[in-house]
This record gives sequence, C-alpha cells and structure tokens, in this order.
Amino acid sequence: MYLVAFFSDIHVLLYHFKLFNCPMNLRNTLTIGLLLFATLHGSIAETKQPVLKFNAEKKFKIVQFTDVHVKHGNPKSDIALQRIAAVLKAEKPDLVVYTGDIIYSQPAEPALRAALAPAVALNIPIAVTFGNHDDEQGLSREALYKILQTVPNSVTSDVKGLSGVGNYILNIQSANAKNDAASLFCLDSHSYSKIKGVGGYDYIKPDQVAWYLEESEKIKSRNNGDTIPALAFFHIPLPEYHEAVASENSTLIGHRREPACSPALNSGMFAAMKQAGNMMGVFVGHDHDNDYAAYWKGILLCYGRYTGGDTVYNNLTNGARVIELTEGEKGFKTWIHLADNKIEQMANFPADFIKK
Repeated sequence: MYLVAFFSDIHVLLYHFKLFNCPMNLRNTLTIGLLLFATLHGSIAETKQPVLKFNAEKKFKIVQFTDVHVKHGNPKSDIALQRIAAVLKAEKPDLVVYTGDIIYSQPAEPALRAALAPAVALNIPIAVTFGNHDDEQGLSREALYKILQTVPNSVTSDVKGLSGVGNYILNIQSANAKNDAASLFCLDSHSYSKIKGVGGYDYIKPDQVAWYLEESEKIKSRNNGDTIPALAFFHIPLPEYHEAVASENSTLIGHRREPACSPALNSGMFAAMKQAGNMMGVFVGHDHDNDYAAYWKGILLCYGRYTGGDTVYNNLTNGARVIELTEGEKGFKTWIHLADNKIEQMANFPADFIKK
C-alpha cells in the first residue's frame, strides 16, 4: 500500500475512533502523531489514479452525496457521516460523487476529510464538485482542490483556464477496456452572481459550455462517430428545473418542497446538452427539500437526496441518490437510499418518465 494513500487522510482512522467513542484527548494525540508521520514520509510515494470501468456484468454504480454540510467536531454532523458509511457499505458503488456544500465550518480541511473518510476507508473512487458554501470556511476553492489531490482514490480533476475550479470529465471504460462506454461531466456551478443588478446564484459560464461541446465532439470522434451516453454533476440547478416542474408535459418522481434555487440568468448549458446529443441526466444538490427527478425534453433533471445532518435547514430524512448504468444502454436506473437500507423512488430512465 502506498504510504501517502494510507496516511494522507488521517481522518479515516479518526472517523472510526469517533464511532467507537474514542476519548477526544486520544483522538487529538493520534491526529498530531499521524500528521507528523505523513509530513515526514509523504514524499515517498504517490497515490495511484483509479480506473473507472464497467464490471463483468456490464454495470457501473454511482452514489451521489450532496449537501453534507459537515461542521468539524459538531455532533450534529455525526448522522451525515454514519449515513454515508451505511449507504456505501450497502450499495458498494464503483464511484462516489459529492455534489457540493460538503463543509459548513472552520477548520475546513478536517471537515472535508471527515466527509470523505467513509469512502476512503472502503477504497472507493471519489469525485467532488464544489458548492456555494465550500469556500466560505476559510479556504478557497483552489486550496480545497489541492487537498483533494492528496485524498486516496480521488479522481477529482481540473481543466486549467476554464472558469471555476473542478471542471473535468470522467470516462468509464467498457467491461473489456477496449473503449470508453460512458462519460461523466463534472462542473463548477460557482456561487453568487457578480453581475450588477442581478442577484441570486451564479451560472455555468460560456467558456464551460463551449468546453463541454468541444469535449463531447472529441469523445464522439474517438468512438468512431458514435455518441456515448453522458451524465453531468454539479451543485446549483439549471433554470430548466423550473420549466420542467411548471410543465404539464413533464413527469416528476420524488419530493418537491421548495422552488429550484437556480441562477436568474440562463447561459445555455441545457441547450448545449441537447445540441451535443449525449446527455441523459443532470444531478445537482443545493435545495435540501427537493430530491425529485423530472423529465424535460429528453433529459432527466435530478436532485440528489440531502445527505447532511441538522447543521442546516432540512425537512427530508437524509440519504443518497444511486445511479446504475448498463453498458451499451442509453438509459439508467436510479433510486433514493435512506436509513435502514430503505429504498424509495426506484425508476428506470427513460421508460418510467415517458407518458404513454
């Protein structure tokens, strides 16, 4: 085992000690000792980048956690960490995606590592997109991204020169590893509007939209002109979430208990997805009282299930969204996983969303 992979995230160990009610003074001693060891030995080896691949049954499972809102040292966060661990143990996913607002207090680094620790402990690849609150806890997006590069099995990346931090593609190989069979587009949906006279939340920028279109064409070219299925993950919902729920022609499965807190301006991301022709579903967080999936013009607009504890507002019991892809199919299964392995909202896309 690589030393950096084992020691860079000391909160994996601390997470387990916390669950077993290890005294705080012992945890603090372990923190100092392990930090010292990691500092002295951290340059010996580098973490190995995980390969994402459909299994022998041609399945690939993703668990989405969103709005974990961890407050370091706050017992109200314990239920979030416990739920993450329980869902991962039950679902055994091939990838975990955290779609923003992971942390909600200072110090930021131990809060971030605590939120990721259950996935690290189970050796599951981890992808992260940032929310509007993550860089409000004393560290910038750039600083948080650097921490993510030290997390074992992190597949979080960043394309330099694009607006935001954490724009990247995860390609999933076919079961025989001969080609890419699916693509996951992870985007920074930013935080708050910086345009004078326009309040509310920010939007995905034109250069990110152009990058998505360019990369979709490159993927298509690499696959002999075939469009391979894609999903997108980011934090703040697109304006089209409003349109979908307002239309009588849209099918909605799940809970909608608040309006979508989307940007006031529409930069055309959804239109680009339709133009590219590869996008099957969009997965966001941000709105804690929504967990629905709405069918809109051939694309499924989904919320993850709120994963956090009682550190912020919430009126849904916490859990996770699960997505299961099948190689060669332009569709997927999705469901909500709650406490005690309760499953809700099991649905097949697109079959269960197309009106007869």
